[in-house]
Amino acid sequence: MASERIDTEGTEHGGELPAEQLAEMLESGGLELIDVRREHEWEAGRIPGARQVEVNDLPAAAERLDRDRPIVLYCRSGSRSELAADALREGGFDAHALAGGISAWAGQGRPLEPEAGYVSESGEAAAALEARRRNT
Repeated sequence: MASERIDTEGTEHGGELPAEQLAEMLESGGLELIDVRREHEWEAGRIPGARQVEVNDLPAAAERLDRDRPIVLYCRSGSRSELAADALREGGFDAHALAGGISAWAGQGRPLEPEAGYVSESGEAAAALEARRRNT
């Protein structure tokens, strides 16, 4: 049976979900939470209950997503996840982006995994710095 669709009508892009609403939905379950960031960003810190599918891998992974459950995607600030949510909505999914991304989530003091998790910078330079930091 399909879950009730998420109403984000009237948000800036018609698909952004505030962190407060995501927190409530995570408590009740019934949604798929996808982190579209790169591996080094995921390893640094993520929202509990998320799974990682990098934004560039999402088209190939779409066939394995559940069309009967709402999907919430997030990235660092919301840009990549909004593009991904737009594409999934075009494909018939009930897809939404976390408004402000994981930065907004963490900025409100909400939990991250691992316990000492943090919001990593994105991009190639940041990935190199993260790798160097882990190796020291």
